[in-house]
Order: sequence, then C-alpha cells, then structure tokens
Amino acid sequence: MKVIVLGAGVIGVTSAYRLAKAGHEVTVIDRQRGPALETSFANAGEVSFGYCSPWAAPGIPMKALKWLFMEHAPLILRPKLDRAMLTWMFQMLRNCTAERYAINKSRMLRLAGYSRTSLAEVRAETGIAYDERMQGTLQLFRTQQQLDASAKDVKALAADGVPYKVLDRDGCIRVEPALKHVRDKIVGGLLTPKDETGDCFKFTNALAAKAAALGVRFVYGRQIAGLDVESGRVRGVLTDRERMSADAVVVALGSYSPLLLKPLGIKLAVYPVKGYSLTIPITDASRAPESTVMDETYKIAITRLGDRIRVGGMAEISGYTNDLGHARRRTLDHSVTDLFPGGDLQKASFWSGLRPMTPDGTPVIGPTKVAGLFLNTGHGTLGWTMSCGSARLISDLVSGRKPEIDAADLAISRY
Repeated sequence: MKVIVLGAGVIGVTSAYRLAKAGHEVTVIDRQRGPALETSFANAGEVSFGYCSPWAAPGIPMKALKWLFMEHAPLILRPKLDRAMLTWMFQMLRNCTAERYAINKSRMLRLAGYSRTSLAEVRAETGIAYDERMQGTLQLFRTQQQLDASAKDVKALAADGVPYKVLDRDGCIRVEPALKHVRDKIVGGLLTPKDETGDCFKFTNALAAKAAALGVRFVYGRQIAGLDVESGRVRGVLTDRERMSADAVVVALGSYSPLLLKPLGIKLAVYPVKGYSLTIPITDASRAPESTVMDETYKIAITRLGDRIRVGGMAEISGYTNDLGHARRRTLDHSVTDLFPGGDLQKASFWSGLRPMTPDGTPVIGPTKVAGLFLNTGHGTLGWTMSCGSARLISDLVSGRKPEIDAADLAISRY
C-alpha cells in the first residue's frame, strides 16, 4: 500500500520507519530541508515514560492566576481574538477535574509504557546512538507543599504499575550527586527510574537514515497545500509543486495539523503551546545533572545530553509565533544556575518550538471520518517520549491489524 506521511519530526519519522517495516511503500513530505528541524530539534531531551501528566489538572486554574504575576512563571498567556485559542482553553479548563485528570493520565501512561518497550526494540533493531542514558527522571520539590501534592501522581503511577520512589533530600542527592551543593533548596523528590534521556534531533536523523535504507522516500522543501479527497476517501496530497497519490495518508504535522484538516470539516483540538530551551556546554561535570531533573517550581527540565546540558520548559500560549523572548531565557538561566551551575551560559544556544497540545493532554492517534486518512499528532511536551509507541499503533491501524494496546480512546472520535 502507498502511504504518505506528512511531517518529518520524530512522530513522522518513527511512523514512516514502522510503516516501512510493515511492508508499505512510504513517502515522507516536509517543508524543511531535513528531519527534526522544528519542534523535535532542541526539546528538553527527557524520555519520560513515568513522568507523564496532563497539563489540565485540579488546581491549575488557580495556579495559572498566580503564575501570571511570577517573574519566572512556567505559564505565559498572551490572549488574542483567536477562536481556536479560546475554544482550546475552555476545553482544557473542563479537563481540570480530578476525574478527568485520572482518566487522561491513565491513557498517557498506557501509551508511554508501550512506547518504552517500542523504543527499546528500535534501539535493538538499529543500534543507533543519540546520547542516550537510562537513569530515570527526578521530579524535584523545593517545598513541602509540592511534595505533598505529588500524592495524586503517586496514586496514578501505582495504579498503572509504573515504578517510582518518593525520596527525601538525601535520597535526591544519592540520585543526583551535584544537588549536594544546593541541599538547602530542596525538600524531596519523586523518582521514576525507568525514564530515559536522549537527543531527539540525533535520534530522528539516525532513524530517518535507517528508514531510507528500508526504501522510505523523503521529500523535503515542499509546502503541503491540501489533501485530495474524493467520495469520502483520501486519494493523495497536494504540494506547491505536484500532486502525489496515496492509498493512505498519516498527518503528523504537530501544531499545524488542524490547519490542514479544517477544510475537510475535521475539527482537531490541537493548539500550539510554545516551549523554550537552552543547550549549554558542560564545564564542570561535578555540578551537572546525571540524568533529567524536573524543577517542579518552574516546570523546567534540566537534562544531561553527553557533554551538554539541555534546559527546557515553560508553556507560552501565544498562537503560531516562534519569537525568542529574553524574559523566557532569564527563567531558564535562573533554574539551571540555581541548581546546576556546571555549564557555560555564555556559549549556550537559545531555541523555541511549538508543542502540539490537546486540551486533555492525550495525543490523537487513529482514523478520521475520511477513509484512509489517519492522525498521529497532539503529543504536546511528550512527542519524544511517546513517538515509538505511537508509531507502532499507527502502523497497525493503517495496516488493518489490531493494536497491541487499546487505542480506541486515543482517536479523534473521543471528542
């Protein structure tokens, strides 16, 4: 079967790889000059199978109001007269209940757990290297209130059989020795030891090369103009240069997926939430993290990637803008230097990307009302984490096979 995958980020490339392994003739189309040059380029680097939570949670509306007045706020809201933004925000608020949080987190953990085994299979199959480490994620609490509030996450982790450890101050330092220099700034943490780290850009490029060796055709530098749909079935893709025919199309365009689908009457609840990152050369390894530390106060992830520290986080709701705000860099600078002053900030590279967020935190994976048209998008901050599992699911669904895990509640039909 001829399958076109739209998007060459980590979601699109893993999807193409799995579809090729399933025996399909696969073409990937992307507007960039190569793979992983947008949201997958410089993300936080954490592969967080256990640290997997919806942004929509009980108490978030009140926290959001407080964050508006913080100098180093994890959430930045720039409201505008944008119907899509307002609709998405209203839907997110509806998911900020204990009941919805439990449902959404369980879905995310199911997919993340599946993705963990799927990523391990990809490593075994390909032998690719991407500055990977398997030393877990430490969610770091600076206040007792934060530590107490983690009980709801512990309950969800236990219910889904995800390994975890609640740590006191000394326990955190045993996991991340560099924290001994700032022990008075922390009270404890939540460790998910099965989590991993790695450079998403390196992984995606290496896997794209493996996919190409399997026969996947990559078409770069093409603007996607629309989908060719006839009699309720997708027939191909229209680009700025040509029409390309297909038996099936997988939309993996991240935040831009809703714009492509809108003319077909498909309302996809995905909106861009901008994140920022710094990549810092390590100058003092004794003051650098060993794996990923999630600074709960600022919602900043500080990750070891080889001889670099990747600092990523924040959520800015401002539409399809990709400017680099200096105030956002100050927040990243503050979090990393406050905990791990082991890098050269003068040589750091500053980046931003648009995360495709759903209001319930769960990605949208599965078929649409148009025959042959499938979605693999809306992964938010967890595209790198969920990529390999999502690719296995979409490959099974396109191939007409029953997925190995329940995927019905991941489809767009849940809305």
